[in-house]
Amino acid sequence: MEVNVSTESIESVLKSEDKFRKNHEILFYRRQRDKAVSQYFTSYETFVLTDGGASLELCERDSQDRLSLQIRATQNGTIRVSIDELQLVKPRYQVSDVLVGELRYEPLRVEWKKEDCVCLTWGLGQYQLLAFFSPFKLEISCAGEEIVTLNPGNKLCFETLQDPARSSSNSSEGDENCCGLWKETFRQFEDIKANGPSSVGLDLSLHGFNHTYGVPEHADTLLLKDTSVSEAYRLYNLDVFGYEINSRLGLYGSVPLLLAHKPERTAGVFWLNSSETLVDVKYNTEQNEDEDEPPGKKSRISPRTDVRWISESGTIDCFILLGPTPAQVFSQYAQLTGYQALPPLFSLGNHQCRWNYEDEADVKAVDAGFDLHGIPYDVIWLDIEHTDGKRYFTWDSKRFPNPAELQHHLMKKKRKLVVISDPHIKMDPDWSIYCEAKKGGHFVKNREGFDFEGTCWPGESCYLDFSSSKTRLWYARQFSLSKYEGSTESLFVWNDMNEPSVFNGPEQTMPKDALHHGGWEHRELHNLYGFYQHMATFEGLLTRSGGTERPFILTRSFFAGSQRLGAIWTGDNVATWEYLKISIPMLLSLSLTGIQFCGADVGGFVQDPDPELLVRWYQAGALQPFFRAHSAKMTKRREPWLFGEEVTSAIRSAVQDRYCLLPYWYTLFHQAHTAALPPIRPLWVEFPKDTSTFAVENQYMIGGALLVCPVTDPGVTEVKVLLPGSNELWYDTNTSEVHKGARSLDVPVTLTTVLVFQRGGTVVPRRTACGSCTADLQHYTITLTVALDIKGKADGFLYLDDGHSFNYRDQMQFCLRRFSMQAGRLVNSCANDKGLFVSDDKVETVVILGLKSVKRKPKLKSGAKRTSVMFEFDKKRGVLTLSGLELEICKDWEIII
Repeated sequence: MEVNVSTESIESVLKSEDKFRKNHEILFYRRQRDKAVSQYFTSYETFVLTDGGASLELCERDSQDRLSLQIRATQNGTIRVSIDELQLVKPRYQVSDVLVGELRYEPLRVEWKKEDCVCLTWGLGQYQLLAFFSPFKLEISCAGEEIVTLNPGNKLCFETLQDPARSSSNSSEGDENCCGLWKETFRQFEDIKANGPSSVGLDLSLHGFNHTYGVPEHADTLLLKDTSVSEAYRLYNLDVFGYEINSRLGLYGSVPLLLAHKPERTAGVFWLNSSETLVDVKYNTEQNEDEDEPPGKKSRISPRTDVRWISESGTIDCFILLGPTPAQVFSQYAQLTGYQALPPLFSLGNHQCRWNYEDEADVKAVDAGFDLHGIPYDVIWLDIEHTDGKRYFTWDSKRFPNPAELQHHLMKKKRKLVVISDPHIKMDPDWSIYCEAKKGGHFVKNREGFDFEGTCWPGESCYLDFSSSKTRLWYARQFSLSKYEGSTESLFVWNDMNEPSVFNGPEQTMPKDALHHGGWEHRELHNLYGFYQHMATFEGLLTRSGGTERPFILTRSFFAGSQRLGAIWTGDNVATWEYLKISIPMLLSLSLTGIQFCGADVGGFVQDPDPELLVRWYQAGALQPFFRAHSAKMTKRREPWLFGEEVTSAIRSAVQDRYCLLPYWYTLFHQAHTAALPPIRPLWVEFPKDTSTFAVENQYMIGGALLVCPVTDPGVTEVKVLLPGSNELWYDTNTSEVHKGARSLDVPVTLTTVLVFQRGGTVVPRRTACGSCTADLQHYTITLTVALDIKGKADGFLYLDDGHSFNYRDQMQFCLRRFSMQAGRLVNSCANDKGLFVSDDKVETVVILGLKSVKRKPKLKSGAKRTSVMFEFDKKRGVLTLSGLELEICKDWEIII
């Protein structure tokens, strides 16, 4: 029996104010918060240096529990601190598949030792780590400046696993259950803990910092809030329909990475644990005694941020990313968990989705509507109703009788189709996939060892155990063209409901005492479930093409490392101005933590946007990495041409601008793929010393060149924009008007205004036109916009490849060009001579902003020849336009002005 998906049932099934736990209802968190400080100590006698680092034994003074501590320093500026039980009753869960490859560690050496501590260093010796013995704590410093302290408040907590039989004889059942040690009840749900209490926790102090970011996913501000008087940041993947704004409740995905920033340094803390985790943040000040000051003078006050991590189970595996620059922190994290996958070019285009397009005729009509109204798009999506009774890998024979023909119809226009594939499998003994999965042992088990059964869209369902490599391989094979009837190579995939969502489960997810491959309880790896489905789907599409084509998969649930696999979006948002506004800090938080191919449902998933909101959302979405309009079946249809010509025209303009800018976007994704630089980034990443930018979340940078400020309020006629940098120039891309930095600007806006400013000192490549989809872009030439800085210089890059295959990686079929303007000469040169890709692309036009005068006719130098070029100089605006150039991208040339 399928779940009734009427509006009323969705509201009742999905949205319940008391469905999710508050902090005081999370018992392992309460135990640690209420617990007196622990007195762990160690001694130099237990200290051992190895090729891979150093180890110490820790002992808790009261319980005498003994722990094993490992300290390792990677070659890229990261400290790894790992803590586990010294004598295990049974192994504790350790996260697999998130870290990429074998980490390479620096040899540690003892700088000095005293009775109460030992000082370690490595490499060139700029960093020092002090291990204090009693009480135990670690201090990491650089050139005498303390950066981070671990266990400063003696809040290290490690609930060691116990023998259930021995434990039950030592304690009263009532006391233990009250604390949630062996059994816990929430609403009508009972959680039996086979291993008993197993939580871990650690506190850290970040010295000199009072701005922290990250730990997504939450519908909250970019700058993390002080949680000392509010809810902690919860990392627990949940299906939260129409989530509350300004909340620390965990949403669909989790990345346990926190970034701290101050003008002199950026640092990061990566807490590698996949069980439910809560993060407390407290901003403080601390007094620093200055030995050079005379007696009686006040000591210096500096900020300090205290962070506390508390996880339900697993081990402590904590990475300190020492930076010191934002770019270095991004790189250090990517070297641990992987770089953003280079997306196929089509996936950076405009996506059109609805729950659900009714049938093949509806899909073709929508597809034709985009062409009729001149709005480019690349992908149309099908939600759950395209299947035969919510059986994934099938098609409704009445609605979609000829799916392959439909895909070929789209393919003729160089467009793609995406279909949904959720992790639950309908319990149908007549369905081959269910029978095959059951026979192969591919389902998660309940605590009694039988297949776990839960309710989702198909009704009663079983859930695939993607933590098993055997199950992932089986699932990947379902995407082969021979197995997936009606599929073609132009079909791509959307993983939804993979937190996992279980309508009749605790907090609408899987019970924590369900069992996975290897006997691990679900509590150990809950936050990895969606990551593993994403991985299996990626492997399926990769295998389908024989390893030649880049997959495209969108997932709702994610974890650290999901960036290697594809895109994510921010889930079931609502069509209100508040949700448009919050989408920006949500996406910036994701981008800071490696999840860089991200977006929000344009227009809002539920409720009906008014025309102004829809326009503003398209304008904002066109300036974000993943660009998809989506709506629920209970909403009114909202294709861009249904609201009158003024709305259609404004949306068309925003989408066309997106497509013309794709050469720049694609270059930024190349930089994300190779250097971990996020395509969209908060202002402070580009202006790390400018404290006025540290909390800004309504505007951001696209790469290093474009500052954008989407309009996110109704009825406004003026928007205030911060233009940072005292030595910067900013050019309004609508008017070419130049403004000095370190000021706020009041800019008049109309419904069609999109606020984009190009930074002086940059070169931005665009296509001169866009056609109907990304495949048409190659038919249009390139325009370079050169924005001069105060010294008359500018610099920029353009990355090109075939846009779809792995030939850029396997056969060096890529082209990276650098455009550099200095002393009146614009030079196009090769930026990576390993690239072998030969592009037919040509530069047709060069627009130079910020020229005060033109004293001679511009000339082109290519090889030994010099020729004049057509030009027009607007002295009032300071804009020089060179046209009719027809300059080959892949050849060196120079324009002399």
